[in-house]
Amino acid sequence: MLDNVMLDDVAKLSHPLQPSQFYQKITFIGGGNMAQALITGLLAKGFHADLLTVIEPCAKKREYFANQGVASIDINDLSAVNTQISQSDVVILAIKPQVVVDALTPIRQAFSQQLVISILAGVSLQRLQELLGDNIRLARAMPNTPAMIQQGATGVFANVVEADKVIITAILSASGQVLWVKNEDLLHAVTAVSGSAPAYFFYVFEHMIRTGEKLGLSYEQAKQLTIQTALGSAVMALQGDDEPNVLRQKVTSPNGTTHAAICVFDKQQLGETLDKAMQACVVRSVELGKGLV
Repeated sequence: MLDNVMLDDVAKLSHPLQPSQFYQKITFIGGGNMAQALITGLLAKGFHADLLTVIEPCAKKREYFANQGVASIDINDLSAVNTQISQSDVVILAIKPQVVVDALTPIRQAFSQQLVISILAGVSLQRLQELLGDNIRLARAMPNTPAMIQQGATGVFANVVEADKVIITAILSASGQVLWVKNEDLLHAVTAVSGSAPAYFFYVFEHMIRTGEKLGLSYEQAKQLTIQTALGSAVMALQGDDEPNVLRQKVTSPNGTTHAAICVFDKQQLGETLDKAMQACVVRSVELGKGLV
């Protein structure tokens, strides 16, 4: 399933949008971690706070946004919510997918021709179209948790004109890199490659740190060495000209220490295990999507 992933680099968009050129009013439905990550990134990039509004039931979260100069509305105030949605150019759905029907049904009439960006895992564009109407321009995005520190990777799909893609990219790139996929089904692959992937790396970190302790290092020493090595390796892969397999070969001297470790990985079929894990992630993503149709 993962062999056919093709990503369009956002740099290919012909007219990148700068914060000073952005005048669209953006409303977030939901003020959780991902909404907070996007808003923090937008403000840091120079987007005007008065263009942003958050619809959120939790008073503590509304207070958090107020401290950033961002307006917020209680989702239970349906009159204010409907007015806000109707006056918005862009609406970002950042609620839990399990409550999407209950959240959107009472305010459906407020949607007319807005650009709607969904970061709801598993909720298809077809289902969102049924909930919001045929005139809505829709996009689906799959971010990951490093977006919370503006280091995320977000896969996006939308059947919209380039002008809308420019707007979508300008917003989502506030939390990291944005990549466009060729069709909606490939968002399952994005989930396996990046959406769920931070947990893969944290899992490896756990085991490397634990083994480092067994070998005599303190917990803090093992943690610092593990995470710094991962960071340095990632930067090398990002900034250098060599592909990851070449980088691995360069550090793997024949019959050396790294070679000994790689041989164990191969004997234990680590590559095949990783492949199976990612395929399982895709299967589960598909299952969850069907359950939310």
